This record gives sequence, C-alpha cells and structure tokens, in this order.
Amino acid sequence: MENRAHSTIVNPIFRSSTAAILGIVFVSMLALKPGKSPENMSKPEKSSYDWLQFNFDEQHSGNNTKETKINAGNVHRLHRLFRVSLPDVADGAPVYLRNVPTTEGTMDLLYLTTRDGHIVALNASTGKTVWEHQYGPGEYKINNGHQPIYTTSSPAVDPDKQFVYSYGLDGYVHKFRVADGEEVKTGGWPELCTLKPFNEKGSSALATATAKNGVSYLYVTNGGYLGDRGDYQGHVTTINLATGVQHVFNANCSDNPVHFVQSPGQPDCTAVQTAIWSRPGVIYDYATDRIYMATGNGPFDPTKHDWGDTIFSLNPDGTGRGGNPVDAYTPSNHHYLNRADLDLGSTAPAILPVPANCSIHDLAVQGGKDMKLRLVNLADLSGEHGAGHVGGNIGRLIDVPQGGMVFTQPAVWINLVDESTWVFVATYSGLSGLKLEIDGHGSPSLKPVWQNDDEGSSPIVADNVLYCAGSRDIRAFDPTTGKLLWHDTSIGKIHWESPVVVNGVLYITDESGNLTAFGL
Repeated sequence: MENRAHSTIVNPIFRSSTAAILGIVFVSMLALKPGKSPENMSKPEKSSYDWLQFNFDEQHSGNNTKETKINAGNVHRLHRLFRVSLPDVADGAPVYLRNVPTTEGTMDLLYLTTRDGHIVALNASTGKTVWEHQYGPGEYKINNGHQPIYTTSSPAVDPDKQFVYSYGLDGYVHKFRVADGEEVKTGGWPELCTLKPFNEKGSSALATATAKNGVSYLYVTNGGYLGDRGDYQGHVTTINLATGVQHVFNANCSDNPVHFVQSPGQPDCTAVQTAIWSRPGVIYDYATDRIYMATGNGPFDPTKHDWGDTIFSLNPDGTGRGGNPVDAYTPSNHHYLNRADLDLGSTAPAILPVPANCSIHDLAVQGGKDMKLRLVNLADLSGEHGAGHVGGNIGRLIDVPQGGMVFTQPAVWINLVDESTWVFVATYSGLSGLKLEIDGHGSPSLKPVWQNDDEGSSPIVADNVLYCAGSRDIRAFDPTTGKLLWHDTSIGKIHWESPVVVNGVLYITDESGNLTAFGL
C-alpha cells in the first residue's frame, strides 16, 4: 500500500575504541599496539566536534573522549538553556553536526527521529526547527491490528558529514542532505529494510562504520513489536554508502540473504522471532574488522540456520560464511532463555579495552534480560573457532549489581588516573559501576565497585563525568564512586531516551515529546 511522505522545510598498551581517550598522554603506547584505527591515533580536538551516531562512536561506547567544557568541577552549574516540543516522542538520542551551511546561516544542528517517523533538524543553540520530513505509519497497523506502527530508532550522520539517515515507517531507510533536508532518491535510495513493517519494527539506532579497507557502511536492524507476535525474522541490512549495494543477513534462515515477505508468500522462513532490537543495533570492532550484534528470543538450531539468543559476528559488509555467521556465542541455557522470554540480545556487546597483561585481547561484556553479565572473546566467541557451538563465555556469569533486566546499552570508560577500564550498567532498578580486573594468570573479570537505586537508560561518560537519565530526573555522577554531582528533576518520563553531551551542552528527550538542553 502507498505510504506517502510529508515534508516541510522551515528555513572509532588499549584497543581502538579508546585510542582517542588516551590521545595525547599515551600516544606512544598506542602506536605500539597493533590493530589501532589510524583515524583514532590523532590528537583529540579541543574545540568543537560532532556526535554522529548513537552513543558517540562506531563501538557505541558511550564515552565522549572530546568533551572539555563540562567537567567534574563545574557540572554542578548546569542549568536549563531551552526546552522545545517535538512532533512526537523521540525515544532514543539525537545526533549532532557542527557548522552546517543552512539557508539561515551556518549553524550546529541536532537531528532526531520520532516514533511516528519524523526526521527533524533543529538549531542546536535554540531548538528551532530548521527542516523536517515524515515517513509515517500510513495505514500500517501493528500485526495488522489496531495500533499504528512506530519506531524507537535514532538517526546517524554519514561519516563524510554530508547526509543524515533516518528510519522510515514505510519499510525504508531514507537519506537526506544535512543542510536543507533534501532527500536523495538515486543510487538505490531510499533503501529497503523490511517488506513487513507491520510486523518488523525498527527498534535500534542506525549505525555507521568505516571498515579497515576504507569502505563505509550503514547498518539497519529489525525485530518485532512488543508481545513477540506476528511473522517477523530479526535481520540486519548493510548498505554500502558509496554504491548503495546492500546485503541482508537473517537471524532465522540465515542461508537466505533476502528480505522475507509475509507468510504464506515467498521468499519466506517458517521460523520466526529472533529479533535484533538492542539500542545500538550493530557494533563495529576495528581490531577484528567485524560487526557484532545479539538476538532475542527465537529458535537456536544451526542445522536450520537459526540463531536465537545469540551473539554473532559478520564481515563489515554484512555477509557471513557459508550461510551462517562468521562466528557466534550462544549460552548453554538458551532453551531456558527462550522459554522465559529472557532475551540475551536486549543489549549489544560492549567492547572493553584491556591492558597488555590480559590473556584476552578482544574482550566484550554482554548484558541481558536474565539480569546477568557475560564476558566474551570477540575474536573467538564460543572458544570453538566458529558458529554453531554452545557456551564459551569467559569465567562465571556476573549478577547485575543493582538487579534488573538490562534493556539499554552499557557505557565503557578508561580512568586515566590508574588506566583502569570501567563499565556502567543502567536498569530500571538502578545504576552500577564495575571495574575490569586481571588476575595473575591474565584472566579478566568484572568487579562491582558501586551501585545505587537510581533507575536509568543508556548512560554516557563525557570528560570523566557519568550521566544517566531516569524518569523525571537527569543526573551526573563521579564514575569511580557513584557520588551524585548534579541532577535536574524538570524532564519528563524516560523509556529508552538517553543523554548526549556535546560541546558543553547536555541534551535529553523524554516521553512528553520534549527536547531539553542544559548548559553552564
């Protein structure tokens, strides 16, 4: 059916994910570590900078390594700069691009995707709308029922900073010029991401990455709507940003690299579910030159190419190996997780920088709805050198310190005082800080250091300050102790909204359809 667009113009001794953190202080050490991303070897900018995708970088670390204006010494001075109403709720996070030449002059812009399919460009200094488009739900209803379809995706800006991408409720991802919102409709755009938008939801943020060969890609993931009903198969669509060529990898029937149609049409897959719905969707790791994602409930049967409750990796172009992922980790209790609706893939793997004495050089932590944290080896997820095996996590499972299912992405941070790696996990039950420890045999583990009962969505760190938003409360903490440094109770309820701190301003959206900005 036709789903018309409405348009209005109103004038990546540590790993690559933290190369920029250590920038000046440890640049000589970084040069000695193989596999570093060249673009992250340079001196961090001390003036203005961009925030191009969810949680800052290609690893979605949540660690803003470039912020210098707001710090632990002055964060208590934050106050509200402005609040604006959006066309609908933006249940994610904005992205930010500086020095955009608009018709109203050069300005810094924020871009947001709303639940009802709007992409909105706002003046980052005032909140004024500069341009907007909508690819809305049209006549599509969830599972062909009564409620209009919606998205919780966030946009992404092209690595070349000329275009911004947004998920549309018409089943396509759309490409717009950053300055005036003019949509690109050549070279394969808009790009198909689902043929079943009434069953397959765009939950995750859009993600971009530039692989070791220099090719840049856009990643779009799909899952299902609340209730796990309908004919959906979790999948990732990978789009080559230079050519527009795309590859599809399905978490069910992965030997069929196509967009499935509604049953009983063809092509289709009899297995269903196995959603890819974590907040960042796809994680790129420069050291292994692979992308990683995790799936939710669904069948796990390698003989049928089904990958429920699994972390798996693909090549950067979205292709696997022999109809399967390149590598995969599936918990030994996957049957239980599936039956109990305890999605492993409620988060994506969070890459952990490691010191030289760690026996695992490519380490990540995976949260889940089972209230556990798992350490995995990104270079050999199951320890069996390939997909289709069960088990293989490193060490024991770790209880989420404050309890609660992990629905949003952890943040990862390096404390330059002692060069330690930290992970911050937020749930509806609170927030916790865990520290990476390496024993005398080189084995890694996570040690809980502090916790509180402040509920929150995906946390971030900027200039050694930890930020997290909960319903009607945005807060800043000391990341090593959990001490509260500042908070403001004027925001609305929070679902999956998460903060952005960029160039001295804190931005947060809420369930009231507002965007609020705080500054010094």
